[in-house]
Amino acid sequence: MVRKKYYICPKHKQDMILNERTTRHERVMESVKQMMTAARTAPKGKGMDIIEISAVEGDEIRILSDKTRQLGEENGWAFFARDADNLLSAEAVVLIGTRPQTHALNCSHCGFPVCAEKPASIPCAVSAIDTGIAIGSACAAAADLRLDTRVMFSAGYAAQALNWPENCRLVFAIPVAASSKNPFFDRKPKE
Repeated sequence: MVRKKYYICPKHKQDMILNERTTRHERVMESVKQMMTAARTAPKGKGMDIIEISAVEGDEIRILSDKTRQLGEENGWAFFARDADNLLSAEAVVLIGTRPQTHALNCSHCGFPVCAEKPASIPCAVSAIDTGIAIGSACAAAADLRLDTRVMFSAGYAAQALNWPENCRLVFAIPVAASSKNPFFDRKPKE
């Protein structure tokens, strides 16, 4: 059997080797976009799309971490400090919330017989369910892509305080990483 010899030009030899570590962030961000698409296309309870989705990376993750820690200290919620530390291991954080709007169903799922009697401070139950479905769809996409994630109320609460996404309620955060071990699990609670 005759083996063919292939010549690789020395000038282009480096271009032939793609190191996973140097391309990781770019690939995670492409995956984050797929998660955002999955959240957007998730089924809606009444078909009304009032879900808002955004993602933060870089310095904004530090801002979100600091706000999470601050709110934990102000409210005596120790797990916020643990989650604030975990955010710093994320390549990006997907934020999913809903605009405050009723669906005018008078379904009483929120505890009030008609939408007009519901105080503005009480979220619409259909919107809350739609947010949960969008979060599940985003996490399913992440799982399909073998990304490390965790759904965080704490960081979502902080994002909402930062008005990320703008004018939203019921915000939850999904930190995303691609590492050899999920940095968002097996966590020690803060004392």
